[in-house]
Amino acid sequence: MLQTFWQFFTLGWVSFGGPAAHIGYFQRHFVQKLGWIPQDRFASTLALCQFLPGPASSQLGFAIGYQRAGLGGAVAAFIGFTLPSFLLMLGLALAGQAWASQPAALAAIAGLKLFALVVVADAVLTMAGQFCRQRLTLALAVGTAALLWLLPGLLAQFTALLAAALAGALWLQKTGGDSHRKIGPNWPFLLLFTGLFLLPWLLHLDGTARIFADFYQAGSLVFGGGHVVLPLLQGLLGERISSEAFLTGYAAAQAMPGPMFTLATFLGAELWPASPVLGALVATFGVFLPGFLLLLALQHSWQALAARPLMAGAVAGINAAVVGLLLAALYQPVFVSSVTGAPALAAAALGLLALRVFKCPLLVLIPAFMLLGFWL
Repeated sequence: MLQTFWQFFTLGWVSFGGPAAHIGYFQRHFVQKLGWIPQDRFASTLALCQFLPGPASSQLGFAIGYQRAGLGGAVAAFIGFTLPSFLLMLGLALAGQAWASQPAALAAIAGLKLFALVVVADAVLTMAGQFCRQRLTLALAVGTAALLWLLPGLLAQFTALLAAALAGALWLQKTGGDSHRKIGPNWPFLLLFTGLFLLPWLLHLDGTARIFADFYQAGSLVFGGGHVVLPLLQGLLGERISSEAFLTGYAAAQAMPGPMFTLATFLGAELWPASPVLGALVATFGVFLPGFLLLLALQHSWQALAARPLMAGAVAGINAAVVGLLLAALYQPVFVSSVTGAPALAAAALGLLALRVFKCPLLVLIPAFMLLGFWL
């Protein structure tokens, strides 16, 4: 558990670039470097996380921790990866946002965003080599990316995943797995998820209990990542928090490493000024918990289903579509937000060469790109 915490904690400080970049960090670090989870299991779990509500990259990290050290490892992975962003967002809520606008901070963040582009590009190339070896899988990946470039949004994402699953079930069926394993969900986790979701309708809640319930409901309904949680939270919290606080927290969350769901940390501190640390903890726990409960409830049944020939084909199609999702994210938001001109593009290309061909360590590339941010 301690090893799991430390590996995710060190990544949590440098994982800029949003969910797509996080998947790239996890793939390189835990699949290629440490070998904690095989590539096919990584891709299958990622496909499940894409379908479930909640923060897909944090759910993926939670699942990797579970694979490594059970439920304790899953909790250690979540705490390790989220703690840096939690501390930064809490500090911002307590001290104001003045430091975030300092030129030195902006320059370092610009360099790290460019580094995120390198990591996502490397993940796309690696996963494409693994899951897009046939004409159909390659077509599904490119078609998914093209659809999302033309029609960005959650509906297009789900349409692409469902279409890829159907195509895979029809034309990519695989054999050889154990198709007779039990496929039922883990009912205690599923019932706990449902009970907590219904709690606000069953009881009158106040104080921190209401904060937890509001953020839990938001986390239960968010498909598509941290960007989608903003309008949901605005609707649930209403006039209890100002629009200025919402936008400040949202902008800060995009500039921080780690999961964007730590927007809840900032908002929780704002909602409970009498004890901002408690408010931040309750809100953060509330927004992440439903996605983790659903993952615990369904991950084993998902793996069992994935062993059946029809479902194995569907998963192969989904894996190809996930490569397309990463390819789409490589352009928007990663490329658009990080490449400001030809020098930045040249630096990213050289960084990808250093990482992929010359196997340059991340501990060398990260400070190099931070320094590069000052020059750019």
